[in-house]
Amino acid sequence: MSTPIISFEFFPPKSEAMENTLWNSISRLEALDPDFVSVTYGAGGSTRDRTHRTVHRIVEETSIKPAAHLTCVSATRDEVDNVILDYWDAGVRHIVALRGDPPEGVGETYIPHPGGYANAAELAAGIRKIGDFEISVGCYPEKHPESPDFDYDLDLLKAKIDAGATRAITQFFFEPDLYFRYLERAQKAGITIPIIPGIMLQPNFNGLKRIAGLCGASLPDSLHAAYEGLDDDAETRQLVTAHVAAKLCDALHQGGVDRFHFYTLNRAELSLSTCHLLGIKPAATLAGEVA
Repeated sequence: MSTPIISFEFFPPKSEAMENTLWNSISRLEALDPDFVSVTYGAGGSTRDRTHRTVHRIVEETSIKPAAHLTCVSATRDEVDNVILDYWDAGVRHIVALRGDPPEGVGETYIPHPGGYANAAELAAGIRKIGDFEISVGCYPEKHPESPDFDYDLDLLKAKIDAGATRAITQFFFEPDLYFRYLERAQKAGITIPIIPGIMLQPNFNGLKRIAGLCGASLPDSLHAAYEGLDDDAETRQLVTAHVAAKLCDALHQGGVDRFHFYTLNRAELSLSTCHLLGIKPAATLAGEVA
């Protein structure tokens, strides 16, 4: 079985200390030769400028291909188009096109910005008009919280594909069957683009429960049991998180999945540990083994 292809997601730093952590992580994970790394926007596009700076720096200082997140939130079409053109001029050829969360926060009613792109499908079409980008979009193995059912949810994904999306990256999940059932539904709906599983590396279980509640991701009983009693034991939580992620990836890989997208939370350790358990190691390490 071939070694999986991997990618990583980062968020733009808010302070000098966080920036140091981020660039240390990028440097360490670069050695794993990822297919790309993506950089997120904050809620309501609040980190837009920092996202741009981070993406530009990845282009200028690393060998990694960056994928810039772009949302429809709080911007006109002209403003978004200018960002797309800026990325093209900087050498960026991959955009993650997302509707984005309401500026008021997840769970609030989303209202398109006047004169802006209304949704991710419109945004993907706008990106496609400007340049020959790779376009990634989001998808939801347990369906988007705002979708009434899976058919509606898959229709939204098909609209993004018709607009130019070339791959989909899933919301995080923790049970392989959720992904495989979703993949089967998508294939029956005529969806053929790659659907890459998104793997969450969050060792703070209380934080994970909060995020899961907002995005509609289920946490199985076995996961609650794995973290039980570890609120004050960060080191053990790290080990548990790497084990849970590697076990999930191994089950997916055994089922034929050959790509994974890791939500790193800007820290390299868990990504490195999980990838190591999957047999993905830095080039220098592999060279040493061969020698």
